[in-house]
Amino acid sequence: MSHFRSFPTKLTDAEILKTSLRELGFHVITDSTVRGVNGQLFRADIVAVLEGECDIGWLSNDDGSFDFIADVPGVAIKHNQAQLINSINQKYAINKTLSQLKQSGLQNANVKLVVQNNNMYFV
Repeated sequence: MSHFRSFPTKLTDAEILKTSLRELGFHVITDSTVRGVNGQLFRADIVAVLEGECDIGWLSNDDGSFDFIADVPGVAIKHNQAQLINSINQKYAINKTLSQLKQSGLQNANVKLVVQNNNMYFV
């Protein structure tokens, strides 16, 4: 029986997601499979290789968003999933914000981004 679950996300930028994962220390593979318990596999567009026998991944949708894919109970054996996902979402949000600031012509501006208790503030 498969324990893989798919959850919709608001993530839309594959490059920023991959950069964020790498900055958090994950080995990132594209167009690969997410490992689950007992050798189960699930195809994903982006895979973050985790310590242990399970990985996490993202599968792109037609609307440009990504679904999060994981063997939820399997990942929980070695990782605190809430903490893991929160750190990825936070890093993605920071990198996405900084990318949009650069695209807005503010690359020479001094912008200080303060992240505190999972909230972002511009100063």
